[in-house]
Parts: sequence; structure tokens; C-alpha cells
Amino acid sequence: MSLRFFARCILAGLIPLLPIAPAFGQSAPAGPPLSANDLVRAVVANELKPQNGSHGRWMYHVEREEQGKKKTKEVVQTGLGSLDRLVAVDGQPLNAKEQKDESERIGNLVLNPAEQQRLEQTKKKDAEQCKAFFKMLPDALTFIYAGRDGDLIRVSYRPNPRFQPPSREARVFHEMEGEMWVHETQRRLVRIRGHLIADVEFAGGWLGHLEKGGHFSVEQRELLPGQWDLTFMEVDMKGKALFFKTIAVKEKEDRSDFQTVPDGLTLAQAADMLTKQIMVAADR
Repeated sequence: MSLRFFARCILAGLIPLLPIAPAFGQSAPAGPPLSANDLVRAVVANELKPQNGSHGRWMYHVEREEQGKKKTKEVVQTGLGSLDRLVAVDGQPLNAKEQKDESERIGNLVLNPAEQQRLEQTKKKDAEQCKAFFKMLPDALTFIYAGRDGDLIRVSYRPNPRFQPPSREARVFHEMEGEMWVHETQRRLVRIRGHLIADVEFAGGWLGHLEKGGHFSVEQRELLPGQWDLTFMEVDMKGKALFFKTIAVKEKEDRSDFQTVPDGLTLAQAADMLTKQIMVAADR
């Protein structure tokens, strides 16, 4: 079982790369109250629903910490995928050579859109693999109502003893307990947190295990009416792989300063926006 795969599923499965349909103004249907599991099932269906039209794209600031190393980037989304520029490592701005290397890397992507498309196809393939993983949530876990805060409904979850995990990845989520916050009327996922309540062994431990206590957290918010996007992700898990190799995933990503960009933005225009953003930041 790959911890990297699990981390990607947190990011790509809960907040898919596919466009999401706006849910602004929707209200809960009339009728008997939904069970907590049926509410989660409706949220999952809404998160995975494709949009039949244009959707918002963004330029944003991202702070990503992975295995103790922190990288700061500016990102611009386009119809051909996201273009990013590294601006700092561990809080230190790039030197002249590093800035030149970044400019050359971005320039090569702009001149070679096929490579950019290849990178995006890899991301989409991961997202497609994780969609099935995400769809299992209402079956793999048992949800109960746990309170509310304004428009947000809080549900807690624990493993469903009747569920038989079909894969090693599914076994990980099946050993989770945690909480989920849902927007009541829009039926959108606002926050989900969880932790492993027991060690998860594979092949009786011969293929490795994940340690009890590993945890994750994912958040998204509404940036414009009906348009939601990922704003925070954290994964911290440890374990042992085959031949007792220690493995760990410790990642944290925080996105902020969202700005809308035109739908028809080209890679060259996105690269120019990134350059101008760096120049503005340097003048501050």
C-alpha cells in the first residue's frame, strides 16, 4: 500500500480535478429527515457531479510543507492545466540562479504544451482512481449527527463493521474515525478530519503496516457563489514497508489569496501573470 497514493487521494479524491457543478441556492428536498449516511451520500454525489459549462479558474498562493521542507509557490489555473512558479524555500526567496532556472522551466512548458498536457493527464488519472475511493465513504463508514454551527452540519464517523474493504487503500479509510462538516443547503463538503484508530497491517504484517494515530485533514470553501475549491490539506502517517523499511508521509498545504482569471487564459499568458506577480512581490 502506498502512503503517497493515500495522500493523493485525500487531495484528489475529496476535491476532484474534474469541474464541479455549482450548488448555490439549492435547498434540502422536502420529506422525511435524511439519515446522516444518506446526507453524506448526497454530498459525495454533489462533489463528484460534473459541470455542463464554464467554471471558475484561479490564481492563488500556496504554502506546501513536505517531509519538513517548505515551498512557497504562485499558481495559475488554465484550460490546459495549472502552471506554478516556485518563489521561496523554507521562507528564503530564490536567488538569481534559482529564479532563472524557474523561468526556463516554465518557458519550456509553455513552448511544449504536449508536456504540460502529459502532466495534467497524470493528475487526472490519479483523480479518476481516487473517485471510486471517495464513493466508498458512505458504505465504508457509519455516520451520526453530532451538532451544527450556523449553516454547517457536523457528523462524526467510525468504521462500518459490515463493510468488506475491496482493496488495501480502502482498508485504511475503514480504520478511521473522525468528523465531517457539511454545508446544509448546498450539500457541500466544508471540512473532513480523521485518524487511524488501530494499526493497519497488510498480509499479516509481512507487506508492512500503518501506525495507529496517523491523521489527515482537508478543507474547502466557497470562493464565489457556487464555486468551491480546496484551501487546506494535511496528512501525517507513519508505518513500515516490506523488509521493515520505515515510510512516512507528512504533508501540509495551505492555499490563499485567490484571484479569478479569464477562462480562455493561455499558458503563455499564465506565465506572464506569474512573472508580474513575482515582480510586484519583490517591490514590496
